Amino acid sequence: MIHTMRWFGPNDPVSLMDIRQAGCTGVVSALHQIPVGDVWSVEAIQERISIIEKDNNRYSTLKWLVVESLPVHEDIKKGLPSREYFIENYKVSLANLAKCGIQTVCYNFMPVLDWSRTNLNYEMPDGSKALRFVWEDFAIFDLFILQRPNAEKDYEAEVVESAKKKFDSMSSEVIKTLKDTALLGLPGSNEAFDLNTFQGLLDNYAHIGDKELRENLYYFIKQVAPFAEQVGINLCIHPDDPPQPLLGLPRVVSTENDLLQLMDACNIRANGITFCTGSLGVRADNDLAKMVKKFANRIHFLHLRTTKREENPKNFHEAAHLNGDVDMYEVVKAVIEEQNRRKKAGQTDSQIPMRPDHGHQMLDDLQEGISKPKTYPGYSAIGRLKGLAEIRGLQMAIERNLQEKKL
Repeated sequence: MIHTMRWFGPNDPVSLMDIRQAGCTGVVSALHQIPVGDVWSVEAIQERISIIEKDNNRYSTLKWLVVESLPVHEDIKKGLPSREYFIENYKVSLANLAKCGIQTVCYNFMPVLDWSRTNLNYEMPDGSKALRFVWEDFAIFDLFILQRPNAEKDYEAEVVESAKKKFDSMSSEVIKTLKDTALLGLPGSNEAFDLNTFQGLLDNYAHIGDKELRENLYYFIKQVAPFAEQVGINLCIHPDDPPQPLLGLPRVVSTENDLLQLMDACNIRANGITFCTGSLGVRADNDLAKMVKKFANRIHFLHLRTTKREENPKNFHEAAHLNGDVDMYEVVKAVIEEQNRRKKAGQTDSQIPMRPDHGHQMLDDLQEGISKPKTYPGYSAIGRLKGLAEIRGLQMAIERNLQEKKL
């Protein structure tokens, strides 16, 4: 695997030198400063490349290998007539990325929110901090903070009752923290949606159910994937996070069957997958090693992390990379076997870019101050370094074992 880390740009508290010293050769980045739906110009792309590669003549080489993400405009997700304009812009951005030598582009099709958590500072037994999602707390946000119309029908009666009791006992400070956490719209950001306008964003999806969202996704990929293949780019969709409907919004990239339908909707290799073991692993019905083998040649990018389902399986937290519900050994073994197959077949992309996602906040990264800016939730340097080191060791052991079996 090609070891990479996500870098959110010049304002990221984690530096390119940090990423380099972690042992990475690839950078995963995006032009977050460009409004969603606008074209990414060659000049803007080359500017980011020049920043990433600035010190390559002095230190070990870093390359911008993966775009995460080139975001899909909400009008495309909603299937509005204006989607044609935004799809054409998307194609132009892909063409410009290809001109600059970038061949892998990650995207997602989650309506309104890119991800959802209810706690960004969940304390682990060792004192490190992790991301957590608690179904009851999300119900509190939905029912009593957002007060979404008819939200009660989306929750079990006992959850509504317990959420009301808990909400009534919460301080204003705790309520504000939960509100801001639930409204975070983008990993790597500390900015939340405004509560006063958020319900309006949800209302735009009032007549869009599971069927309609799938149709809009398949329409998009049928328009874009053949063009991406033509210019030499592999698209790879990120699964829903968490992989279940939220806030009355459908989610259509959560299961093996969801991915199968999407792959069949446009059966070309450029219509591919970002295989995120953390997102898919939240669901016990997703057999991740089996899925890697099933979709092997359509996996263009890897997020290796693990979550741990709690007593209520709708609750989960980010576990240490080798200690959660994901059988990381079997997943990495399946990935290495696919890479070996690609190499034997002479494919130029025999090594798949991988990043260790959502590390714990730990050690020096727990110490904030003037000289130590706060890292983004899930994207501290040391926690991801730990995860990468563990995965790197696992990878080496599996590769050595497979090699020795051939002798």
